[in-house]
Amino acid sequence: MDTTLFVQLLISGVLLGGIYALASIGLTFIFGVMKIVNFAHGEFLMVAMYLSFWLFHYFRLDPYISILIVAPLLFLIGLLVYRLLIKPTIGAPVLTQIFVTSMVIENLALLFWSADFRTVSLKYLQNSIVLGPFPSLGLEEMIVNPARLIAFCIALSLTVAFYFFLKLSYTGKVIRATSQDRFTALLMGINTDRIFKLTFAIGIMLTGVSGALMIPIYTVHPFVGFEFILVMFVVVVLGGMGSVVGATIAAIFIGIIEVFSGFLLGPQSKEAIYFLVFIAVLVIKPSGLFGLEREEELERIEAID
Repeated sequence: MDTTLFVQLLISGVLLGGIYALASIGLTFIFGVMKIVNFAHGEFLMVAMYLSFWLFHYFRLDPYISILIVAPLLFLIGLLVYRLLIKPTIGAPVLTQIFVTSMVIENLALLFWSADFRTVSLKYLQNSIVLGPFPSLGLEEMIVNPARLIAFCIALSLTVAFYFFLKLSYTGKVIRATSQDRFTALLMGINTDRIFKLTFAIGIMLTGVSGALMIPIYTVHPFVGFEFILVMFVVVVLGGMGSVVGATIAAIFIGIIEVFSGFLLGPQSKEAIYFLVFIAVLVIKPSGLFGLEREEELERIEAID
């Protein structure tokens, strides 16, 4: 493999990983605070893709502009779903949560929108971006997918903004305090139910942005969420459940693995390769690359108490 091809694949993997990162951050954020696994995360991504598609289909609204509509709508949907479906099932068996969230949303989409595959085609994204050549680096021309580049830039910007929101804002500090020890947070006067509701809505909103970014790249259908939820779970667990930074790095890592394995071994083998890497990492470090070991977490909670 020559240097130009290697760099080309590396860039494609990083761009793909950036898209996975934003979708996965919402999932790891919900788990980190609420300690529940949102099995319907892929279905919310599907809903966001459909909303962006219909806004383009009926109103010719650019998917990147539709983020300003889709994200608030997904936030409101998150609030509603938390109140009606998630809150009553907190602490319920896993199969109950799967049925109530994932299967209901998926079948409603199938009922109202049928199983047809739908796409959004934008003229200004049809021409690839050509970089180079770079003779001093020994690199020839490289081709970049403009839709993936735009999605990566927006996703990375929002990921950084979200990270600083959690670190610097008062609301972010309250959310982090609740994630560390919800019982102590409750004793300190924090309304944990309100924090859980806000956390779930923000996580779904981030997924909404991801859906709008993905619609110019992928087709949408009622089962598209299942295609992405597997990748998102791998990213979240690999990066460490609840770690935003870990999910971002793991997403880029998985994107690179997927592109290289797809090129070298064929598209049909890419899932098998990153699952093997996923299993290998968990054997070495069960808590993930950036997750706390159980003993470390207990020590941290005791220190807070």
